[in-house]
Amino acid sequence: MIVLRKRSTGSPVQGEADQFNQMVVSAQGANLQEAVLDGRVFSAANATKVAQTAGITAAWTGLGIANPAGSGKNLIIHEFGYALMIASDVAGLIGLMTAPVGDMADNLTKYNALDGEATTSSIAYADDGATLGTPVLKRILSSAGTEAMDTNLFPAAPQIYYPEGSLIIPPGRAVATYFTLASTACFVFHFVWEEIDE
Repeated sequence: MIVLRKRSTGSPVQGEADQFNQMVVSAQGANLQEAVLDGRVFSAANATKVAQTAGITAAWTGLGIANPAGSGKNLIIHEFGYALMIASDVAGLIGLMTAPVGDMADNLTKYNALDGEATTSSIAYADDGATLGTPVLKRILSSAGTEAMDTNLFPAAPQIYYPEGSLIIPPGRAVATYFTLASTACFVFHFVWEEIDE
């Protein structure tokens, strides 16, 4: 027997079944709504355009999110996005790599997704350049060319990737941006993640 309860009061509510005795469920709200209301979702972005280092390299620049060793949390990466502020000077592939935290520090501002929330802070570090442990390329997401912004239609607009639970960063690990070749400062990136107990 399943007992349904109203979350805000704990009082029981009636459920409904279809002709096959399967529960009928009507989803309300967005998929991260409860996590945001609970204060577990955060974001970070580059404040201005950044250069990218070449390939899978430990001496890295871009945007990265690190989970400090001993944090007691896992970081579920829910969203990654990027856009070009100006045309790239080189063409290449854009992706994500993971690595040990290395010397990543908490150098960029992180925001709670519950706008204006000041009581719940992120345990993660957000950084735009560091020496990582040995990185491993995990995702290739798109490409960027050298066309002018008015003709480079696909990569000029923000590109968003939703890992759907397939990228989780445990304590002592980090996720960072990847680009095939070293570029001048032209990209801006963002991450959205949820912090849950191990």
